[in-house]
Amino acid sequence: MDLPTLAEEAAKKGIQLLGTGDCLHPEWLKRIKELPQAGDGIFVHGTTRFVLTVEVEDLRRVHHLLILPSISKAEELYESFKRYSQDIDSDGRPSIRLTGEEIAEHARDAGALIGPCHAFTPWTALYAYHNSLRDCYGDMVDYISFVELGLSADTSYADRITELHRLSFLTNSDAHSPYPVRLAREFNRFELADLCFDELKSAIERRKGRKIVLNVGVPPAEGKYNESACIRCYQHYSLTEAMARRWRCKCGGMIKKGVRDRVNELADCDTGVHPPHRPPYLHLIPLAEIISLAIHKSVGSIAVMRIWESLLAEFGTEVNVLVDASIDEQQGIDPRVFAAIKAFRADKITVKPGGGGKYGTICLNADEDEQPLEGQLSLSEFMLLH
Repeated sequence: MDLPTLAEEAAKKGIQLLGTGDCLHPEWLKRIKELPQAGDGIFVHGTTRFVLTVEVEDLRRVHHLLILPSISKAEELYESFKRYSQDIDSDGRPSIRLTGEEIAEHARDAGALIGPCHAFTPWTALYAYHNSLRDCYGDMVDYISFVELGLSADTSYADRITELHRLSFLTNSDAHSPYPVRLAREFNRFELADLCFDELKSAIERRKGRKIVLNVGVPPAEGKYNESACIRCYQHYSLTEAMARRWRCKCGGMIKKGVRDRVNELADCDTGVHPPHRPPYLHLIPLAEIISLAIHKSVGSIAVMRIWESLLAEFGTEVNVLVDASIDEQQGIDPRVFAAIKAFRADKITVKPGGGGKYGTICLNADEDEQPLEGQLSLSEFMLLH
């Protein structure tokens, strides 16, 4: 997960701008400073640009994403947080002994954007510990400009909550690995005049004609916490069953409330009521997962990676392979992989929901418990309609 590797792998996925992560950590910031700059707060390696980002944890264990304008502001924020943190020099995601409201004040003073990370997950998230944005951010609530949805939620979930309608939604997620099944499995498309912090800020805040034009993410059912389930044996429970069992599984493990149930508790709309500014949402499954499913090899295997690399060499990006490019079996594609891509495009792939910390399972054949992917337009059709 060093910067050169991230830059190289992002280029393969077709991603132009990545968050650095961990930019308050002195050693990581030192590495960032070694990269050439392309304007304030933007750094370059090869064809990939980086913007300064960091995730921090508050007193209630809620995680917040900060997007910073410059090295000097990162250093300023480091100094202001250092007195409240015991691990800011050792942990890329430092714990800060401040409330969400106080962290937002520090972010404002540094000119940084701030919003809750993976807002609905049952661990270290806004709605895990609070029932509203104001509960977390207090008088700073109006400064919050975005919500990061996380893997187990999409626009149809989040827009059932009226207080979120004014905010932009980000569908970026923690990579945990630079490789194709994790890096850029979720991403955003922005309408910008240039790749710089001010333009990115304007797009998130929807000013000067800048905006987010597309959110892309995995189907929510594939997320690790989509349904309520035991964190030990992964047995799934309905909300009623879990409450009756006092959130203890028959195996003795803890049942963790799923995102879908938590959204149902918070929702004041029966269905997602999208405000006019909300962009389309495109569900994509990482290509490596589709290949793995087709050839029955592990997602990180040499066989899967070879096919993945050959498809990108032929078609350019994952989005092209999965959605936009004209693909036929005469192009030398493994017939099993061709059939799996064709099934994805025809919405015949289904997802057995995840829960309790275990990812959902992608399936080619539908079972009663599996959730079919909803039909959707192609990426190019999204852009034409927008």
